[in-house]
Amino acid sequence: MQPTEDSRLYKYVGPSYLGKVLAERRSISIRCSLPREFSDPYELFLTIRFDTEPELLAYYADLIGEIVQRPTTCFSRRPDVVPMWAHYAEGLRGAVLELDESRLSAVFPKSSFGDVEYREKPDPRLNAMLEFAHGTQKFRHSRHLILAVLGAAYFTKSATWAYELERRMIVDTDDLVEREGVQLLLAPTACATAMIAGPRASEETKALLRASARAAGCGYFEMRIGRSSATPYFVTVDGEPYRFSAGRLTAAEYYCERCHEPLESGEECSWCRITDSMRTEASRDNPLRLLEDMGMLEGYFESARKIDDSLES
Repeated sequence: MQPTEDSRLYKYVGPSYLGKVLAERRSISIRCSLPREFSDPYELFLTIRFDTEPELLAYYADLIGEIVQRPTTCFSRRPDVVPMWAHYAEGLRGAVLELDESRLSAVFPKSSFGDVEYREKPDPRLNAMLEFAHGTQKFRHSRHLILAVLGAAYFTKSATWAYELERRMIVDTDDLVEREGVQLLLAPTACATAMIAGPRASEETKALLRASARAAGCGYFEMRIGRSSATPYFVTVDGEPYRFSAGRLTAAEYYCERCHEPLESGEECSWCRITDSMRTEASRDNPLRLLEDMGMLEGYFESARKIDDSLES
């Protein structure tokens, strides 16, 4: 699949690896692995439906054999996927590197890219192709099946992983270098378009990202967890808020003038519009505060717990 104009890829990196990824001044070290080394034990599995007729399965096994293992690196299509920040950026303490796919493709023309399709079951069309190739026993039909199976193996995953919004790069071995037993793709820093620090990143991590962004001539952002939306947003070093929209980090058209969280409209978010008089009134109207003032709050909760226990039993 060819990249679209100004397409962006997002690499989530933990703080323990970030120093190695950004160690080179002129390149970004991107780790590539074989699918059998990935965390998903069912990598390359979703090809045909394997509970098929045994004679077809025998033909498939003889024709396809074991799926060839090719060096692969994985990206996301978004920089604001919270589970990705939690898992791959080590609890929101790491970073996301924004890379331009068009530039990567130009530098590494023998590599290929593709979106991962998430499915509950294999594509039934592959079983139909298998039956057809088995029936005709013609070379071209077998070749079409092999190509379709390889594509499905590398670019189809269980729907369990759909939150990743993954796009993969299958890397040609000639483009790799090995260091400390790790296969690396050394992407020129010109491929980087932004570097994003996580909301729990240390000052050391932020300093490394800022310096690397300056050296690469790309943007630097810090991700923020707002109070009005479950979607994170981003700020520049000057505090200018950005949001991810239409495949790009875009300056927010509306945002709160106090906390800078992006808004759908208006100049202040509801949180920042709370006044002292509103807080006083809310405290006065809160029935639990009345119980607390009377020394009865703890007894109230104890009684409520006993009622809940009796209902459960």
